[in-house]
Amino acid sequence: MVPADLLSRARAGDGEAFRELAESHRRELRVHCYRMLGSLADAEDAVQETMLAAWQGIGGFAEERASLRTWLYKIATNRCLNARRAASRRPASQWDLSQFQPPLPTPRDEPAWLQPFPDAFLEGAVDRPLGPEARYEQSEAISLAFVAALQVLPPRQVAVVILRDVLGFHAREVAAMLEVTVSSVDSALKRARAGLQRRQQAADRRPSPAAGSPAEEAIVASFARAWESADLDALVALLTDDAFIAMPPEPFGYEGRDAVAHYWARVFDAGRRFDLVPTRANGQPAFGAYLRPPTGPRPAAAFYVLTLTNDNIQAITRFAPTVLPWFALPGSLPAR
Repeated sequence: MVPADLLSRARAGDGEAFRELAESHRRELRVHCYRMLGSLADAEDAVQETMLAAWQGIGGFAEERASLRTWLYKIATNRCLNARRAASRRPASQWDLSQFQPPLPTPRDEPAWLQPFPDAFLEGAVDRPLGPEARYEQSEAISLAFVAALQVLPPRQVAVVILRDVLGFHAREVAAMLEVTVSSVDSALKRARAGLQRRQQAADRRPSPAAGSPAEEAIVASFARAWESADLDALVALLTDDAFIAMPPEPFGYEGRDAVAHYWARVFDAGRRFDLVPTRANGQPAFGAYLRPPTGPRPAAAFYVLTLTNDNIQAITRFAPTVLPWFALPGSLPAR
């Protein structure tokens, strides 16, 4: 329940009272917007717009119709829907695959705008009590694979499946948020579940070791040792047969152990070596990668997120080093 005096002060234009009411929800709203948009930058914008709209509309908030949290989710969801619809009108970049050396990369349907999400931003955001309708573990619902799968669904289906299956809102609550009928929500949820299931089956998603478990730590340590020593054989031995590398915003990657091995051979060509700094993104192991020159500072080269399965690596997603500041990682490391 919202304290009545705090709500009265906020309705009267007290900015501090409004911030006390709304700011406690900012972190979970950021996660919600990220799931809907797949982009941390776009999610930050959506949350800012949500807070501004809530401040402007707090005078009309009626607690008897919905809780403050539900009301904020309604605003955030509709801001994200507007952003999704606007983004769908942006022309896709054209890429000339003939510029690549064999083996040529394979086209993939990962969204070009996909970005990693720092685990540090999950603290205090995914430990809130979920509604009784929730079907997903919060760790699964923030993984890169799940977020990427959401991006290929129609906007309303994305909103419904997150609100119902991830957050556990009742159908009637979601219908009120989206201003549609309960039957419309049920229909959209059925289609969204079918779309996600098809993608999960196509990806042959297998269980991954628990975060921070000895099994996860062993794979991550083996990967770091092999990468920093440019031990291609050891790296390839860590991969599943169907492993792939995705490289947003490029709509292609390398699929299969042999193709990944050829790609990595070019990464380490001419004696290039790298140092890794560990972190976590989307509940998964991640690294900032820094080129190791003969002398001088070591510049940032890339950001990698690992998708693990059993005791192997099933996928690696490579991002540009521009995402490093979100993870409190520097643009370069001092000279060794």
